[in-house]
Amino acid sequence: MRLIKGILIQLGGILLLLLVWGMLIEPRLLDIEQEAAAIPHLPRNWEGRQIALLADWQVGMWLANTGTMRAATERVVRLRPAAVLLAGDFIYRAGPNATGEIQRVVEILRPLTAAGITIYAVLGNHDYGLNQRSDPLDRRMAAQVASALEGIGIRVLTNQAAALADPAGGPPLYVAGIGSTWAGDADPVRAVASVPAGAPRIVFMHNPHAFPRLPAGAAPLAIAGHTHGGQIRLPGRPHWSWISMVRDEHVVADGWISAAYGQPGNRLYVNRGLGFSTVPIRINCRPELTVFTLRRRG
Repeated sequence: MRLIKGILIQLGGILLLLLVWGMLIEPRLLDIEQEAAAIPHLPRNWEGRQIALLADWQVGMWLANTGTMRAATERVVRLRPAAVLLAGDFIYRAGPNATGEIQRVVEILRPLTAAGITIYAVLGNHDYGLNQRSDPLDRRMAAQVASALEGIGIRVLTNQAAALADPAGGPPLYVAGIGSTWAGDADPVRAVASVPAGAPRIVFMHNPHAFPRLPAGAAPLAIAGHTHGGQIRLPGRPHWSWISMVRDEHVVADGWISAAYGQPGNRLYVNRGLGFSTVPIRINCRPELTVFTLRRRG
């Protein structure tokens, strides 16, 4: 009996340590992932330039790690990338009035726009009030989020593409943003339709499940968020996620996804995000700022 009691006490201690680590320590440890991104027909002037990606803020979640969010934006300001992409889920579940949460998002992001960095954003399911697919769709709240972002100089793309100008006067790099999958707005074909054939481009979205609908060769670099990497990962299995055990759909948790996913010539990277969903915990799954260094190919 004493042996069993001792084992239970030890297990309880380990669980307590994991909870303290996962809720109070690891969420404050920002990972900066440096990734090389090969883009066909990339002009020489774009070689070596950087694009930063941030996703899944979930402002309004209890125990939200806004300190990490501020640290991430400060780091981006120091990096001075050619552009920043924000992959949605700016707020969590704010209820009937999201004004306070939206103002906090603006406060966190304002240093980026104040630094004069070009920023593009897409909206995620939480920005439409969708914590679950069955939740009521709140387009009014999504419009508030988009308006607040546009108000500080962030361009929100919904199945649209923008030409990112080359400061040296050379050809532009195109950035295409896909609308929210859960809101029923995702139209990947439309998002890239205005990009000239053969032009270098980056495609980004909130939910990675929009990626397979992109035409072949349309997205040599595609970027998404949404999954948080599962928030809890097993040691030695960096791309495994418990999500695969509870969902029938194909699970793309984080990092570079297999080239077999999606159409030929397209490649997807999934960012682990900054915030939380459902439970404010991260274990072996640190919040992430991704910095892509552009390389020429083809």
